[in-house]
Amino acid sequence: MIKTSTKSNAAYAGFSTRGIAIFFVAAAALPLLLTPYQTFQWTMIIGYAIALLGLNILMGYNGQISLGHGAFYAVGAYISGILMEHFGMPYVWTIPCAALGGFVAGFLFGLPALKLENLYLALATFGLAFAMPQLLKYRALEDWTGGVEGITIMKPEVPFGLPITQDQWLFYLSLFVALLMFVLARNLLQGRIGRAIVAVRDHPVAASAMGVNLVMLKSFTFGVSAMYTAIAGALSTICVQYVSPDSFSLFLSITFLVGAVIGGLATLSGPVFGAILIGLLPNFAEQVSKSASGAVYGVLLIACVYVMPSGIAGVLASLRSKIRKPAIPQSSISSEETI
Repeated sequence: MIKTSTKSNAAYAGFSTRGIAIFFVAAAALPLLLTPYQTFQWTMIIGYAIALLGLNILMGYNGQISLGHGAFYAVGAYISGILMEHFGMPYVWTIPCAALGGFVAGFLFGLPALKLENLYLALATFGLAFAMPQLLKYRALEDWTGGVEGITIMKPEVPFGLPITQDQWLFYLSLFVALLMFVLARNLLQGRIGRAIVAVRDHPVAASAMGVNLVMLKSFTFGVSAMYTAIAGALSTICVQYVSPDSFSLFLSITFLVGAVIGGLATLSGPVFGAILIGLLPNFAEQVSKSASGAVYGVLLIACVYVMPSGIAGVLASLRSKIRKPAIPQSSISSEETI
């Protein structure tokens, strides 16, 4: 459950939309200012933002806990890699295939698992994340997955003779896909299905009484969440040109959880901030202390949670609300409500 004051509710929606627009406009100029490695780094951050958006739909808007979204990231990554390596499919077309595969995997997993609640669901998804690397190494699947060696693919060429580098092209491809997915998420969450998703989180008994099939809606939401994460996985394979089981350890799922929470749950801009944090913070921690980068990383995360309990998006929305609105007498401020 996420609590916020009444006066900040509207700020969340307005800031999310404008924050996303500002981010994508600014991001379009990044490849022209960055080195090839930095361009690659920001391309991965865009992929993380898509994955965190999927996790945010599940956790922030539907109230379900997942510790296993790294597994769906792996599903999308391997679907893309297998289709390119074994079937010669153009890399662009592997992205919708990964989306379909991620949705099916998430929906089928959600049907039985989402009958569980809270910690039991978290434990089930934890088991999925823990088992996925071993499943990808399974000998019967080695001909497809490449076993422990993984799959290596060629770096995509720049199409249409565009005067940009391959890294810049992959950045713009990822940015376009991310923009599309954020628009789809916004439309979904503002429609009838989105209202039902939030209603199931806030008042499941009332939602059920109004005819909402809780299990099917939760499974659908889990499928959509997994679809987003699988798309991010497919983009990672295309950008890195390599996929292996050890890339999808339990730590990846925990990293996604950290990014979703610190970025800001139940907001559309939160995944953007969370992706930037999980993409850049480890490098910053290593620059501070190479011998104790893990300790620095942990301390910084604790500081973020302590200083920003509502996430980065929540803090910025609150500041924006205070700047734009005049002070309200204490007696007229309504009590907190659950969103």
